[in-house]
Amino acid sequence: MTKADLIEKVASATQMKKTDVKKVVDAIIDETMSAVSKGGKVSLTGFGTFYLSQRKERSGRNPRTGEKITIKGFNLPAFKVGKVFKELANK
Repeated sequence: MTKADLIEKVASATQMKKTDVKKVVDAIIDETMSAVSKGGKVSLTGFGTFYLSQRKERSGRNPRTGEKITIKGFNLPAFKVGKVFKELANK
């Protein structure tokens, strides 16, 4: 399902205009990305939690030369599935 498909289904289910639903979906996505990028969590009960995971610096090897390199640490957005969603997926 694409974002456009989601907007169409929500508009149909709520009897709202697609343009209004698009604004709501865009706002939810923007606010979620903003909160998570600042280190916060966004919890949607039953669905799951979006959060920022921190990867530590580690050593590795250059596959071409075999030379040891240091891979910098970085932040990675992550998602943990909620109980209701997990149960629904395992029916």
